[in-house]
Amino acid sequence: MPESHKDTSCDLFVIGAGSGGVRASRVAASLGAKVIVAEGLYLGGTCVNVGCVPKKLYVYGSEFGKAFKDAAGFGWHVGETAFDWATLRDNKSLEISRLNSIYERLLDGSGATTLDGMAHLIDAHTVEVNGTQYHAEKILLATGSWPTKPDFQGNEHAITSNEVFDLDSFPERLLVIGGGYIATEFAGIFNGLGSQVTQLYRGDLFMRGFDGDIRAFAAEEIRKTGVDLRFNTNIESLIPINDGYEATLTDGSTLVVDTVLCATGRHPNIEGLGLEHTKVTLDSRGYVKANALFQTEEPSVFALGDMTGGPQLTPVAIAQAMAFAHTQFGNNPKAMDYEFIPTAVFCQPNIGTVGLTEEAARDLGLELQIFKSDFKPMKHTLSGRDERTLMKLIVDKSTDRVIGLHMVGPDAGEICQGMAVAMKAGATKAHFDSTIGIHPTAAEEFVTMRTPS
Repeated sequence: MPESHKDTSCDLFVIGAGSGGVRASRVAASLGAKVIVAEGLYLGGTCVNVGCVPKKLYVYGSEFGKAFKDAAGFGWHVGETAFDWATLRDNKSLEISRLNSIYERLLDGSGATTLDGMAHLIDAHTVEVNGTQYHAEKILLATGSWPTKPDFQGNEHAITSNEVFDLDSFPERLLVIGGGYIATEFAGIFNGLGSQVTQLYRGDLFMRGFDGDIRAFAAEEIRKTGVDLRFNTNIESLIPINDGYEATLTDGSTLVVDTVLCATGRHPNIEGLGLEHTKVTLDSRGYVKANALFQTEEPSVFALGDMTGGPQLTPVAIAQAMAFAHTQFGNNPKAMDYEFIPTAVFCQPNIGTVGLTEEAARDLGLELQIFKSDFKPMKHTLSGRDERTLMKLIVDKSTDRVIGLHMVGPDAGEICQGMAVAMKAGATKAHFDSTIGIHPTAAEEFVTMRTPS
């Protein structure tokens, strides 16, 4: 269509077609709004392209090696096995392309107009994409976050989670910098695929923000899998050598590796967005400030998802997007409820969590009852694998309500999703105790813990 004939006005202009931006666009359009959405990188955002989806596919791939070994205890004789990185990588790429097409069809089917290009704010009601300016009554920022690479000598030789999925060759020796869930998940993935993995974390214990018992237990179990997990250690410098890279660590030791993955956090993806042309402000951490209705300091500009500094989880961005669209275009104000948001870490073994950690609950001054169960999963009584599961319940003694539930073990995410429904509904420890377990499962342990620790 010639530029002069383009309809360049809309009710809502969405910048970013990730999980939050796509959902907000579709719902707003279904409510009668005229919507334009711009994406300059890839439809589906981080989650679909370089986040949860490919990561989970790689987790599945990495678990087969352990399963082949487990099979022997059950009478299976598995022959010689070999892993081909290119097959996993390329099959993953085909699946991502399929999902990109689905997102494109969803947007087209909703009636929203999609623009392929980077968007830049000109003022509170004007967005420029590919040289054309668009006028919008309301603008929604949904550009997500971007990996942060730490500052050290030679950091240009390191990669981030954006690049790790598509490496040309498999890293036989991998150094992972970071102690959050992304670093820990990738350490487990590449360890499972056959890489010699070293993971560094600068603090005393990784997985900051999770329950202390879970953090310590996960460290023990992850070390059993073969990951060389080092705390109070960081990278100092990285230099190329003949057969890879030499990393010098803060304890004075050196490592020779093929690849260095930096997974030390993420920051809001706002570079070049043009926020300076509006009244939009940032908080002390650099995230976009928005109120409970996602409105920024600029009344016509809204923001949601990872760029606002809340829980950086795809389902949270989607829920925020639905609340935003119904509030702004459906005459049906909705506020987000951030209580009892479940999440999982797909390290190996998995971590699942809902509600408060013990530390956070004690900080609130609550009188608690703590229930814990540590056991060998039934499968490994025959597999011979030295892996254990930990389950933990945190109960507010004054109300008997279960306010925290945590797990390290197989299928932790799947189990905790169902538990989150019960906790959202206000389940008490008495409700857990009166629920019949499904036997034999690991999940039944949550309804059979009777003695406080």
